[in-house]
Amino acid sequence: MPRVKRGPIPHRRHQAVLKQTKGYWGGRKNRYRQAIRVLWKAWQYAYVGRKQRKRQFRRLWITRINAACRQNGTTYSRLINALKIADIDLDRKVLADMAVNDPAAFKQLVQLTTSVQPAASAS
Repeated sequence: MPRVKRGPIPHRRHQAVLKQTKGYWGGRKNRYRQAIRVLWKAWQYAYVGRKQRKRQFRRLWITRINAACRQNGTTYSRLINALKIADIDLDRKVLADMAVNDPAAFKQLVQLTTSVQPAASAS
């Protein structure tokens, strides 16, 4: 079978893939066929990771808010419920930042919301 030399465009495409797999282990970094497979898998992991990062940050924020709430004599769920009743629209990212960087303001917020009585449940 005769040898097939690829032209400049496929060569550029191969080099672009190999450039992205720099630092990979073994033949994954310098063999095109292996490199393209692991690069696709890396893209899949990156896609999933972008979704997981959102979940992980929300968990972190809730943990920080709950810790700050407990220092101020309430719980996370009571605070969130009181914020909704008081019609205070602060998201968890802002609340967590306030709990870590400005505990005095967070304490005032907790005191403000504890004065709001939750609606009586009709049971």
